Amino acid sequence: MELKPFLKKHLVLVGLLLSIGLLLVAGFVYPGGSPKNIDAPGFSWTENYISNLLQPTALNGMDNKAKPYGIMGVVLLGLSSGLAFVRLARKVKSKKYSVVIKYLGILLILFSSLITIPSLHDMMVTWSSIATLLLLFYVTILLLQSKLQVLKSIAVGLLLVSYGAAYLYFFRTGLDYLPIVQKSIHILEIILILGLDYGSTQSDFDTVKS
Repeated sequence: MELKPFLKKHLVLVGLLLSIGLLLVAGFVYPGGSPKNIDAPGFSWTENYISNLLQPTALNGMDNKAKPYGIMGVVLLGLSSGLAFVRLARKVKSKKYSVVIKYLGILLILFSSLITIPSLHDMMVTWSSIATLLLLFYVTILLLQSKLQVLKSIAVGLLLVSYGAAYLYFFRTGLDYLPIVQKSIHILEIILILGLDYGSTQSDFDTVKS
């Protein structure tokens, strides 16, 4: 089996698997501290934000050995997600969807890379959230007109959870639940991305209105 065709076909999957692996390693080596308890040991997937893995210092004040793994994991997640949406755009004939999805996917790649820079983090979270919400809106409307019944439900669920997370974050309410919601969004997004990459073809979008 030739490596180049294999990587071209499975590039999104490989990127996502590497990203998940790196984030798991980052969580394992994170020294400790969470927004609820700075003395908490290690990384809690229900109480810590992924952004805690990207800081030079952990919340407990110790040197954060998780940072390089966290940065690589987040960048790969953004690259893989953005690439998946760019590939989706190529399957859609309707320009009013394909163009928007393509360029929002490219922006997602850019913002996901810049979000790892501490001085730009808060601003990139805002811009990345706006781009992601708009992208998911277009993808959901696209899928609702397609033949992909299962992916329709996943997209609607992801859109609702994402808008709920944006409300919690920007209005600073229910923040105790936000770390769990954050992980739920990433899980749903990965399922949707893989479903679109492997389970959709150009013919599935023939019913989409131009």
